[in-house]
Amino acid sequence: MKIGICAPSTPFSRADAVRVTALAEQEYPQVRLVWHEQCFAEYGHFAGCDADRLAAFTALANDDSVDAIWFVRGGYGACRIAEDAMLRLGDTARDKIYMGYSDAGNILGALYRAGIGFPVHGPMPADIRRDGGAAAVRRALGWMVQADRASLDPVMDEGVRYAAFNLMTLSMMVGTPIMPDLSGHVVMVEEVSEHLYAFDRAMFHVLTALSDAGLAGIMLGRVGDVPENDRPFGEEVEDIARRWCSRTGIAYLGRAGIGHDADNRVVPFGLATVPRGQ
Repeated sequence: MKIGICAPSTPFSRADAVRVTALAEQEYPQVRLVWHEQCFAEYGHFAGCDADRLAAFTALANDDSVDAIWFVRGGYGACRIAEDAMLRLGDTARDKIYMGYSDAGNILGALYRAGIGFPVHGPMPADIRRDGGAAAVRRALGWMVQADRASLDPVMDEGVRYAAFNLMTLSMMVGTPIMPDLSGHVVMVEEVSEHLYAFDRAMFHVLTALSDAGLAGIMLGRVGDVPENDRPFGEEVEDIARRWCSRTGIAYLGRAGIGHDADNRVVPFGLATVPRGQ
């Protein structure tokens, strides 16, 4: 199996790429990781200019020797190339797994909307930097290589359609040309490094905008590294989620196992129990 790695948002380090490659070679010898040179490019905030990031992603997606695309990390930038990328993907791109989370959700959502490939929320190579991050990398490889069900979020049920996003990423996608149809889906959301008032604001926007979208419900992942405000907000994250679900008539379905951490679980878009969306 050949897994192509690119950076639609921000750059990666060669030293960390060596660590991920070593883990893959030791534990998944049947896998070859192909690091696009663009992963290591620097152009201000981004891993290369928009044109370079777009070209790297589409080159790997349209390469018939590549079986899966693994987004190297998040940050910001994927939304700037996602719409154009969909126009450049050929038939070869339709039979690939695409895995990432955080800002990569922009491309996963665009792919899902376009019916291209098999988008999957899951750990990225950058997670190798976290405490316990090797387990996250193994979890991602386990799903891509052998559809290891142990990689999945254990709260997922057979026959249910799911999608998983970082909340702020989803909030920015709503109402844009890359927003997918999530009717009938359980939507999982997680967040990191946002004040509780910002989390509340994003929940207001997303749930109000999707109140008529026919969601099966909302599940709340982990919300980590919440900055301290100048005064207590007065509610916890689950209180906020429950309140907005109640106000918008969307079912609140409890907690999910996704988050910006080493315990982040795999959530395929669509039916959770079917590898490659078949």
